Amino acid sequence: MGPLFIVGVFTGLLVLGTKVSARVNNVFTMIKVGIVLFVIVVGFTYFDAANLVPFVPPAVPSAGSSADVWSQSLLSWATGDAPAKYGIAGVLSGAALVFFAFIGFDVVATSAEEVKDPQKTLPRGIFGGLALVTTLYLLVALALTGMVPYTVLAEATNPSLATAFIAVGANWAAQLISVGILIGLTTVIMVLLMGMSRVLLAMSRDGLLPRWLSVTSESRKTPVRLQLICGAVVALMAGLTRVEILEEMINIGTLSALVLVSIGVVVLRRTRPDLRRGYRVPFSPLLPVASTLLCLYLMLNLTTLTWVRFLVWLVVGIVIYFAYGRRHARVGMAPK
Repeated sequence: MGPLFIVGVFTGLLVLGTKVSARVNNVFTMIKVGIVLFVIVVGFTYFDAANLVPFVPPAVPSAGSSADVWSQSLLSWATGDAPAKYGIAGVLSGAALVFFAFIGFDVVATSAEEVKDPQKTLPRGIFGGLALVTTLYLLVALALTGMVPYTVLAEATNPSLATAFIAVGANWAAQLISVGILIGLTTVIMVLLMGMSRVLLAMSRDGLLPRWLSVTSESRKTPVRLQLICGAVVALMAGLTRVEILEEMINIGTLSALVLVSIGVVVLRRTRPDLRRGYRVPFSPLLPVASTLLCLYLMLNLTTLTWVRFLVWLVVGIVIYFAYGRRHARVGMAPK
């Protein structure tokens, strides 16, 4: 019932309007950043540089995973390498698993219609937020790995930020951090719910989905109907599906979207140089190509079972496109 209740509350806030939800999000974000700074400051009081050696632990075989094809990464399965943890490959596999921590930045772009001067404010907000959050993530990782040996964190059944504080006897700090983790996750839910509805809103306006989904409330100026549908679907999936499955699906879905966006930058630069662009990606095509290759590599580090689920969802999306979207899209109806 917990996931259903949380999704329901934030769906209601988003239905009330962007201003109301933005105020709530700002309050939660301030609390979340405060908790992160608390982790950094208190964590460094227990810092021991000896815990950083070795900085990248040597790779060791993963116990029992060699016989399970579905739990192997697609890369290790394709190359025939035995599944292993730690090492450079383990670090990159971990990066693929925690990639969902960065997906809020692409969601910011979906709010372009609801901000002032989006050509300037959106790029500044995305790059500024990305730089700040990356710095905080690095400091948190350094504080935690310096507090206790990495083996202690690996032995925990469900490791979190609070694990290291419990290991050093700072239970009082662990309780406060656990509350901060809960608050942080709730703000992510609200941002992603808003992003999902805005993406589907744009798709329905373009005819890729039924156009009745793009109807917005005259008083609140928000897609109430679409927001309620998104909230209901997310609530059911959150309540009936394991979090681990959803986490990896979110990662591979976001990475694949970034791959397509990166390729699209190069393609449109060549095929439609006449288009008016509010923001021009620098160092093209070098930067988009590098982005494509890096995102693909992270995708290859996800499990084979995640890839199978991803391909099934991809097939479903292709069927919807050819059965409905392709025939009703505004681009297809445009005069030639």
